[in-house]
Amino acid sequence: MNSGISIKELAAALNLAPSTVSRALNDSYEISEATKQKVISMAEKLNYQPNPFARSLRANKSRTIAVVIPERINNFFAKVIDGIEEIAQEHGYHLLVYNTHEDVEKEKKILSLLQNGRADAIVMSVTSQTSDTSHLQKIHERGLPLVFFDRICGEIPTTKFITNDYESAYKGTNHLIQQGCKKIAFLTLSKDLSITKERYRGYLDALKMANLTPEPTFSLYCKHSDEDNTELILKLLQSENRPDGIISSVEKLAISTYQAVRKTNLKIPYDLKIITFSNMSIAGILNPSLTTITQPAETIGQECAKLLIKKLTRPRQPDFLDQIIVIPSQIQIRESTMVR
Repeated sequence: MNSGISIKELAAALNLAPSTVSRALNDSYEISEATKQKVISMAEKLNYQPNPFARSLRANKSRTIAVVIPERINNFFAKVIDGIEEIAQEHGYHLLVYNTHEDVEKEKKILSLLQNGRADAIVMSVTSQTSDTSHLQKIHERGLPLVFFDRICGEIPTTKFITNDYESAYKGTNHLIQQGCKKIAFLTLSKDLSITKERYRGYLDALKMANLTPEPTFSLYCKHSDEDNTELILKLLQSENRPDGIISSVEKLAISTYQAVRKTNLKIPYDLKIITFSNMSIAGILNPSLTTITQPAETIGQECAKLLIKKLTRPRQPDFLDQIIVIPSQIQIRESTMVR
């Protein structure tokens, strides 16, 4: 098949200047996405296939954003992905979603894979095991656009999107105190996570303000397995000095708490009140309905994507600022913390 059509003939067919067509085929930030698509479509139709065209379509850009998350079952991450996808699709980008399953070795392998041009940018939330950040430094040093959300890596000088974890945990713990709780436990997955540190700090400060002393056994660091977590929480609830309130740093531990309570004679919220960070759509239909600190997950996803798209479509944009952008959560009070 002969590809004898010239760039001038292609430009004439499109009623555009040859320079505009050339810039569009080379994915210039000066040309709108709509014009680029129009030019590419006509070039394919007329079989215009010189090397620069093929290169701009395939080799230079994958038109893909990689999203690296620690787990799929958490509704927060599902909603963040929805937010990223909405903005990415509007600009002709698609997503590659990778699940690290809370395993730092898997995280390292995924990032190593992504260094080979599989994606144009990365948005990620680190695992509960991520303490050494050299693999993340390597990605940043290579110049691949990288932003973090929720579980962030403070050492990497880039933009990070979080919610107001300290303030939300403070308010959540204070809500339990106002409801009469005096022995409040804090459940989480890892001491190393950025979100854990902030939420734990909020919990401790709320206790301090109420002149309550935190019990060492009430800071419960759980595991990846739901069955193990249910047993750990059950042991806490059956102990002689059991809590009368629980703030869960992640939603899966609130579900494990409900499972554990079923194995006891305790009743929520009469014997035990529970509040959790969560984006569960079923929180309102659990029995009893679950009080949540609802994170602005879709908004976080949208803001991550907007920042990346701006950089990807305008290569001369300066590097991302080393900053933390806070998007506030909302407490939704339901039956699990309220006695009628």
